[in-house]
Amino acid sequence: MLYFMTMNGITKAQREVTFLRAELNRHNHLYYVLDNPEISDAEYDLLMARLKELENNFPELITSDSPTRRVGAAPLKEFGSITHRYPLLSLGNAFNKNELMGWYKRLLKLLGTKEISFICEHKLDGLAVALTYENGLFTKGATRGDGFKGEDITLNLKTIRSIPLTLPASAPGHFEVRGEVFLPLAGFNKLNKERAEQDQLLFANPRNAAAGSLRQLDPRVTATRPLDIFFYQLGYADGKDLPNSHNQRLDYLKELGFKTNPNNRLVSSIDEASAYYDEWAAKRNNLPYEADGVVVKVDSIPIQQKLGDVGREPRWAIAFKFPAVQGTTRLNSIEISVGRTGTLNPYAVLKPIKIGGVTIKHAALHNEDDIRRKDIREGDTVIIQRAGDVIPQIVGSVVSKRDGNEKEFSLADKLYDKDKERPACPVCGSEIHRPLGEVMHYCDNASCPAQVQQRIELFTSREAMDIRGVGKKLSATLSRKGLITDIASLYWLKDKRSALVELDKIGEKSADNILEAIESSKNIPLARLVYGLGIRHVGYETAELLVKHFDSLAKMAAATLEELTAIEYIGPKIADSIVSFFSQDDNNFIITALQKAGLKVSEETTRKELPLTGQEFVITGRLENTSREEAYRRIKELGGTPKDNITKKTSYLVAGTEPGSKLAKALKLGINKLNEKEFQTLLEEVGN
Repeated sequence: MLYFMTMNGITKAQREVTFLRAELNRHNHLYYVLDNPEISDAEYDLLMARLKELENNFPELITSDSPTRRVGAAPLKEFGSITHRYPLLSLGNAFNKNELMGWYKRLLKLLGTKEISFICEHKLDGLAVALTYENGLFTKGATRGDGFKGEDITLNLKTIRSIPLTLPASAPGHFEVRGEVFLPLAGFNKLNKERAEQDQLLFANPRNAAAGSLRQLDPRVTATRPLDIFFYQLGYADGKDLPNSHNQRLDYLKELGFKTNPNNRLVSSIDEASAYYDEWAAKRNNLPYEADGVVVKVDSIPIQQKLGDVGREPRWAIAFKFPAVQGTTRLNSIEISVGRTGTLNPYAVLKPIKIGGVTIKHAALHNEDDIRRKDIREGDTVIIQRAGDVIPQIVGSVVSKRDGNEKEFSLADKLYDKDKERPACPVCGSEIHRPLGEVMHYCDNASCPAQVQQRIELFTSREAMDIRGVGKKLSATLSRKGLITDIASLYWLKDKRSALVELDKIGEKSADNILEAIESSKNIPLARLVYGLGIRHVGYETAELLVKHFDSLAKMAAATLEELTAIEYIGPKIADSIVSFFSQDDNNFIITALQKAGLKVSEETTRKELPLTGQEFVITGRLENTSREEAYRRIKELGGTPKDNITKKTSYLVAGTEPGSKLAKALKLGINKLNEKEFQTLLEEVGN
């Protein structure tokens, strides 16, 4: 409904706008801060759409604190600066328990006391910011900068949905709150995956990605990044009596609507602080964000004030760092591997180094441009970074240790074939090329053994056709022995059973298990087959979109660029790749062979007919026997809906080891709880 420009119309529109803003702010807080949404995403989108409609019709009603402003304003020419009323100091570090105890004993000596209470927090690997609120409105936000003056990134911070734009009437009239902006690991991995698919340079780590996102001159770019924040300190509050405990001040911030880290803990002694460190040093790889240590702070505000600062560090707090996930070693050489789509992928061969208990011999190098940007040379001393299960990466080189014998990298020089007088694929010797506008070089030969082997690996993976027993090693052996030549030839392996049995470490039983897994894969849903085909730029989510719009491979193969780009989330590059794939005779031959083998090349069932239709699943904790992505994929295949948050509509909570706060919420709401074994049993029962 549109309103006329009358006083009554304005009044009516203003009332609705006020109501919608309050509702959207409340739902933002429930979803992004409390992790307890009341409405679905679709219902939220309807409220937002209505508010946008009213603001479009009545521009005079638009305010800077409206939820619609989070999508990002116009690009800035440059950042201004903001002076911090009180400096944003950096923390001193402790790298072992002796240093922590040394810091503690200095405090006791200065204070002349025997006991101190502390609050322990995770030291996030993010970007410190200071936010100012005036009369209940977020008015400006700045980076730490040099500690005294930071960059004005107010518009970018407004795009982070866990930052409240308005506060309750009980908030101080003018105050500052400080926090750490970070990029959760799931968001970081998704962001890098999207950048890889678009042939863009990858972010080195979540902190690099968060910093780059916050320092975009165009806030609309920041709005597309899944940034989050934890608030860790109240900077000042004019005209407001505040608790004399740091922990109580955090509770006060939480009451006002600010998101604090649920893993914060008040402890009564330095021994308890040390135990907190030990606990999270062991569990750090289970966190949804990167943390590089624990911050130990004196809880009493009067004692903090008495201790004061030394240099540019507060005496009352220290960062107790986790064991290093970085180290330096020699880069012996840069070699090239061939990916399943023909990409020529540089990787580093290192002098072996032990980091975090793991010996590292190789590290990822994304592409030639990235190597040049980081100025990495063969023979360099390089900084290696490892975090959790992430593939080790080279952060950069130590230029000061160069002796002049280092060699700059050139892919063309590395692969130059003197006999053919041109660069050639290191596996098959075919020509290589770099498409215009892309960062990767490619081998032109689709029959290159390295590409074929990796396509088989993808096709047989759990995420695709789930053919158990045919992994990297066996697929290489089968290919080398001539037992398979492409993905379709897997389905005729049963005719070569005797040759399969004779392979090293296979035997009768293992061979039969492999052949049974191959036969069972014929009933895998079409989306997994499409993903398993290895179409460039087509991940599983894109495969699902394609199956939703074209319920058969035949229809996909006939789709035009215009039809494909009309599908949301499929851009020209992906569409061009799909058309190119289906235009190649070799690929169509394989699809025909798969169809002859009995695989489903069309989707005959609809979501309404599937056994888990209408049921919502949430997973918390770590699954031991499958990945969370695989579990969600199985739920969707059976008609269910994976969700990130517990609501009254949740049908099941699947609780793995070390479940989070979602378990308590589920029990409180009476949601059905399944352990991993019960969850797998449910999927098997409804899937048969």
